[in-house]
Amino acid sequence: MSTVEPTGKKAPTAAVIGACLGAAGLFEALTLFATHDKPVRAVSPWQDDPYDAVLSFTQFAVPMLAAVVLLRLLVRRAPDAPGRTDRAQQTARAAGAMLALAALTLAAEWASVIARVGYAAWNGWTAFLIGGLAVNSLVTGLVLALLRRYRAPRGSSGRWRHDWLGDVVLLCERIPVLRILARPEAAGWVRRHALTVFVAASTVAATGITAAQAIGERWTDPLLVLWMFAVELTAFLAFCVLANAVAGFIARPARPRGRRVAESSLVVGAVATHLTVAFRNLLWPGATPLTSVPTVFAFTFGVGLAAGAAAVLLQLVPAARVRSRAG
Repeated sequence: MSTVEPTGKKAPTAAVIGACLGAAGLFEALTLFATHDKPVRAVSPWQDDPYDAVLSFTQFAVPMLAAVVLLRLLVRRAPDAPGRTDRAQQTARAAGAMLALAALTLAAEWASVIARVGYAAWNGWTAFLIGGLAVNSLVTGLVLALLRRYRAPRGSSGRWRHDWLGDVVLLCERIPVLRILARPEAAGWVRRHALTVFVAASTVAATGITAAQAIGERWTDPLLVLWMFAVELTAFLAFCVLANAVAGFIARPARPRGRRVAESSLVVGAVATHLTVAFRNLLWPGATPLTSVPTVFAFTFGVGLAAGAAAVLLQLVPAARVRSRAG
């Protein structure tokens, strides 16, 4: 049975969270099939950007969120698990973010189908992909509607007193090899250096994805490899910061305003960079197609830097005006 939280919202049951994981598993299976089977990918309506830019990110981001949600299920009934109320809200939010990313990807795929992208090459496999897209959309929509019943009220994250590190410590204590890591000092270090952890995790993810792409496509241009690594790194760093703000994976201590402005501007710049990568051919103002790697590098990250700088100004100028009026 569901328990009632102090906010008046019911905590999602293990069955509901399991349904979220099942929907994410279906999404991931069909996505990997459509993107990694070459004959199928060749007739997929969403094989090219801007649609593929969404898939290339979410096919890694969705299983990452699924893994941490599954971790919560492993310690759900543990009598010594800390923060039961916080856990319920955080798990619901993480599952919601996971399904929201899947829904965004499905919307991009439907857009490519409606636009009949590559229609001349469509065949039976294309029909299979569209059928899978329809089933995937139905399942994701139903599970999202079910999860919505357990949505935590807005602003409730400000009252969380626990994060997911307590669950990590609890699991490490049960595994002899990892027991040495299950110390409050280690969790405290992670909380104080959360951005460093996010950068390290993003670097690992970006390195693996870039290496797989470069080897699979037999890239020989170092600048092209560096460009993709930088794109993936910034995308996953923004994902880590935003996902942490939504689901409270790591409880971060209070930070100076300047650092908060820098981090939010970094996120804005990263999102702008990824959008520019997806829509680069539409946004490129040049008369000739955008094919030069140095030009692609400068254009995509130039837009990202401009967006980040604009975000800094938008945050600092109002504050400066308030101080001048107060003085």
